[in-house]
Amino acid sequence: MAQHPHVDPAPPVHPVDEKPAPKRLIPAALQHIAAMYAGVVTPPLIIGQAVGLDAAGRTRLIAAGLLIAGCATLLQTLGIRKAVGNRLPFVNAASSAGITPMLAIAENTSKGHQLPAIYGAVMVAGVFCLAVGPFFGKLLRYFPPLVTGVVITLIGVTLMPVPVGWAQGGDKNAAGFGDMKNLALAAFTLVVILLIQRFTRGFIKQIALLFGLVIGTLVAIPFGMAGFEGLRSAPLAALPTPFAWGPPEFQPAAIISLCIVMLVLMTESAAGMLALGEICDRRCTSRTLTRGLRTDGIATLLGPVFGGLPTSAFAQNVGVVSLTRVRSRYVVAVAGATLIVLGAFPVLGAVVSLVPMPVLGGAGIVLFGSIAVSGIRTLSEAGLDDSSNIILVAVSLGAGIIPLAAPTFYADFPAWAQTVLGSGISAGALVAVLLNLFFHHLGTRSTPRAAVLSAASPSSGTQIP
Repeated sequence: MAQHPHVDPAPPVHPVDEKPAPKRLIPAALQHIAAMYAGVVTPPLIIGQAVGLDAAGRTRLIAAGLLIAGCATLLQTLGIRKAVGNRLPFVNAASSAGITPMLAIAENTSKGHQLPAIYGAVMVAGVFCLAVGPFFGKLLRYFPPLVTGVVITLIGVTLMPVPVGWAQGGDKNAAGFGDMKNLALAAFTLVVILLIQRFTRGFIKQIALLFGLVIGTLVAIPFGMAGFEGLRSAPLAALPTPFAWGPPEFQPAAIISLCIVMLVLMTESAAGMLALGEICDRRCTSRTLTRGLRTDGIATLLGPVFGGLPTSAFAQNVGVVSLTRVRSRYVVAVAGATLIVLGAFPVLGAVVSLVPMPVLGGAGIVLFGSIAVSGIRTLSEAGLDDSSNIILVAVSLGAGIIPLAAPTFYADFPAWAQTVLGSGISAGALVAVLLNLFFHHLGTRSTPRAAVLSAASPSSGTQIP
């Protein structure tokens, strides 16, 4: 009898590289879109209002933001050879951290030159990111699980006011902000997600967030809480025009302020990549960070050509991955392609915007809470039986929560210090890194206990190179 030659089985595919079937891929991608849409459109909407753009101008600015976010997300998830993209389920979009300095630029610039001055500073900040990014990648050894656990926890904790504000209605100045009907709708959405998590299994359980958003929106419609104005006024198509608001202008003060902001965004982006490395059980190396930050720099440099703003990680989507455990980067790539379509056809984006803010708030509590839980899980493996590590975590978390507990705490500090310390994520990360150096690197050659535990643990996704 003829013997068949032995054929080795194909190696298992890592969950990050898995390509789900369309019936699983599309709903999972829509969850990412629903979770991030409000955050993506917020920066261009605020900047557009500040510089006096009319409704049509703001729509073009939002469309450009969606388009750039989609392109940057595709670059991150799919990558270009070994030069660009971290190849993680990582979403890039315009960050709210740059809103304050850009508003200051608009306020101190004459009318008609505001957007050109902002875009010139943003482009230089992109070049700055490309120049400094490789050095960030080399600092990975100073981000053991002890530090990354603090940062991941702070991402979830410091962003919790966002869904709380959404649950109350979104806009503090709008009539009805904080009404019981808003809180009831947010609570209803949260309960729907919890029930689906409790009583379903498999893929339905994984897309509980999407079900919660859809059911919450459907319930809101009869009560007049889902506005259709944006859908009626949105144009069918709006392809961006290069330098539609004039060529960039380069003002030294504006450039310095946005380069400082870029350092903060790079810290947050690096923290997001380290967090995803932990959640996805895929080692986040210095090269991964460098490729990811290079993508941030490219998107920030080229985005202003079409109306984009400074680009960084989106913590909302880290929460989606943590909650659903759908770790495929191709799911997020489809979400990126969808963002491009939404940017090119604003009427489709208006459909997504039908989701009421309270519904997003109910879902957001789950999202950001799950990020904090991921950080706590990382800290639980980081040697907290050591008194030095306990002090490190305690002080770092305290530093990160200061801007949340007392927003005016740094009001009398220099502007650059307010920019760095005013973000709880960057402040906590900075303190954690410095204390890690103080306790585990300066004056000793011993290996930190947290690093030993990380190397010994098979479940840890981030290792110290």
